[in-house]
Amino acid sequence: MMATSENEEKRSLELSGDVGFNSLPCQLVNKLVARGFCFNVLCVGQTGIGKSTLMNTLFGRTFEMEEASHYEEEVKLHSQTHELQENTVKLKLTVVHTLGFGDQVNNEHSYKPILDHLDAQFEKYLEEELKIHRSLCSYEDTRIHACLYFIAPTGHSLRALDLITMKKLESKVNVIPVVAKADVVSKNDLKILKKNIMNELLSYGVQIYQFPTEDEDVAELNSSMNTCLPFAVVGSTEDVKVGNRMVKGRLYPWGTVQVENEDHCDLVKLREMLLRVNTEDLREQTHCRHYELYRRRKLEEMGFKDTDPDSQSFSLQETYEAKRKEFFRELQHKEESMRQMFVNKVKETEAELKEKEKELHDRFEQLKRVHHEEKKHLEEKRRKLEEEMNAFNRRKVAAETLLGHALQGCSQQPLKKDKDKKNFFSLPSACSLTSGRNMN
Repeated sequence: MMATSENEEKRSLELSGDVGFNSLPCQLVNKLVARGFCFNVLCVGQTGIGKSTLMNTLFGRTFEMEEASHYEEEVKLHSQTHELQENTVKLKLTVVHTLGFGDQVNNEHSYKPILDHLDAQFEKYLEEELKIHRSLCSYEDTRIHACLYFIAPTGHSLRALDLITMKKLESKVNVIPVVAKADVVSKNDLKILKKNIMNELLSYGVQIYQFPTEDEDVAELNSSMNTCLPFAVVGSTEDVKVGNRMVKGRLYPWGTVQVENEDHCDLVKLREMLLRVNTEDLREQTHCRHYELYRRRKLEEMGFKDTDPDSQSFSLQETYEAKRKEFFRELQHKEESMRQMFVNKVKETEAELKEKEKELHDRFEQLKRVHHEEKKHLEEKRRKLEEEMNAFNRRKVAAETLLGHALQGCSQQPLKKDKDKKNFFSLPSACSLTSGRNMN
C-alpha cells in the first residue's frame, strides 16, 4: 500500500451497510451514567445571608449543616459531600461554605483563604496528572465548578469587599452572582439594584460567568438568562398553603412569597441554568479554562515551555536537566550563604563571648581587690582587738591582785577589833567591883 502524502485530502466514503459505530454516543452515555458525575459548588457570602437555605431549596432536600457563628476570628471553609440520585443518574455533590466571611472588623484579606482552597484543589489534580501511575478516571475531582456569590440586598450597589473578592476569583472559578433574600426589596428597588451591580462589575472589569451561546439548542435561552444576572433568589424549605395547593415559600403578614414562582424570584431560573442546562459547561470551563491557566503558570514556574525563541521542538529531558542544574545552583548558593551566615554568626558570638569574658575578668579583679582590702581591714581590726584583749587581761590580773591584797587586809583588821571590844567590855566590870569595895 502506498503511503498517502501529507497534502492529500481525506476522502469521505459511504458505507454500504450498518457497521455499528453509530452506537458510540450511547456507549459513552452508558459508561458515564454507570460511573456517575460530580459537581462542586462554592457558596461565598456573609454569615446569615441564606447560603445553606438556598442550597437546600435548589436540590429539594435538607443538608445537615451546623449554624455558623458571627464571631469567627478568621474566614474558614467547610466542605460537605453528598451522594444524590435522580432516576438512574448519580451525582456526588460537594458544597463548600465560607464561615466568617465579611464578619471581621478588618476584611482586607478575607478572600485569601478562598483562593488558597481553590489553588489547593488545582494542585491536587495537577499532582495526580504528574504521577507515573495515575488514575484520573477514578480520581475524586474536588475542583470547584461553580461559585455562587451572595450579595446582600442592602444598599444601592456592591461593597468594596464584593468587588475585590469577585475580581480575585474570576480567574480561578466560574462566578455567578446572586442577590440573596430578594423578598426584602421591592420590585423597583430590586431592578435598580441589579442594574447597578452589573454596571459596577462592567466598570471595574470583573468577569463573571456568562452562559454559553455557541450551542444553537440553548443559545436563545442562555442569551436571555444572561440579561437576568444577577439572579434575585429567595430560599425556603417550608411548605405553605396557597389556595388549594402546598408550595415552597415564606409566609409574611402581608402575603406569601413562592420561591418557585418566577414572578416572585429567580430561583427557578438559577436552577434551570445551574443544574439543567449548563452543568457540563461549568465543568468544562473549570477544566479547560481555570485549571489550564493554573497548570500553565505552575509549569512555567517549574521551567517548562512549549517552544523556545528559535521555535525549536520542546525537549522534556533538556528542560528537566536545565531545571535540575538551576536547582542545584540555587541550592549551592543557598548553602554558601548559610555557611557564610554561620561563620559570621560564630564570629559575632566569639566576639560577644570575648567581651563578656573580659568583663568577667575585670569584675573578678575588682572583686579580688575589694576582697584583699576587706581582708586587710579585718586583719587590722583583729590585731587591734587582740591588743585590747591583752590589755584587758593585764588590767584584770592587776585588779585581781589588788583585790586579793585588799581582802587579806580586811580579814586581819576585824580580828584586832574583836580583841579590842573584848578588852573594852571587860573594863566596866572591873571598875564596878573597885567602886564597891571603896564604898564599903
